[in-house]
Amino acid sequence: MLETRSAVYKMMKNVAHEERQIKYWPPPFASDMTPYRERDFDGNVRKVCLSKSLVPRISKAIVLGDVAVGKTSLVNRFCHKLFDNNYKATIGVDFEVERFDVLGVPFNLQIWDTAGQERFKCIAASYYRGANIIVIVFDLGSLMSLSHSQQWLAEAERSNVGFYHIFLVGTKRDLLSNKVYEVIEKRAITVAKTINAEYWAVSSRTGDGVPELFARMASLSFNATIIRELQTSATEQITVGSDLVTLKNQKELPEKKKLKCNGCTV
Repeated sequence: MLETRSAVYKMMKNVAHEERQIKYWPPPFASDMTPYRERDFDGNVRKVCLSKSLVPRISKAIVLGDVAVGKTSLVNRFCHKLFDNNYKATIGVDFEVERFDVLGVPFNLQIWDTAGQERFKCIAASYYRGANIIVIVFDLGSLMSLSHSQQWLAEAERSNVGFYHIFLVGTKRDLLSNKVYEVIEKRAITVAKTINAEYWAVSSRTGDGVPELFARMASLSFNATIIRELQTSATEQITVGSDLVTLKNQKELPEKKKLKCNGCTV
């Protein structure tokens, strides 16, 4: 009889493909086009990864944008190394899960490819919740799609609270001359700064920039996830005068014993 194994156990035993093994910090598209200033994995993150005590982690990325900007082509290029000229509009949402090994720790990236058509917005919006990464996609050849970026981000933010990374991704780079692209890039960078997003320009047809983009997304999200967990589990320390006082999490404090005195409870 075959031994039944959990999905988590299988994921820990398997190893991600070589190109999905992240050992070094992936750089942004350009150093002046990102609000995320980390230059390497956090030191504490590296230490805990070396301990081999971490279980697999997972993050959720939602891909938003106008119809026909290339959202599905972007996801298919990364997940399946495919590009299809015969475009078919996404109905509702499509879902992919891609495995990475980040600093030796199994990491799954859920990628939710959402519909851009107005009639499917209500369906797609129900899947926005719990996003760790928001990817706003626009067509580099369409300034109209770029102008809708803030609207798409606002849609995603209605369903999400807390911290998440934001990416503004221009597609179809291969269709623009360098001269035209330079003009579009200036406008895109302005929008990216306005919505506090990291900017990328990619081509799903050629694959240029696509693996680097997703490696960057995975690394930023993994690093942030582990840091939050370490901060949550760590004890709090405050300085009182010249002394350093450690305050344990309230749930760790022992319950006060009730002392009875002459029939009274203190």
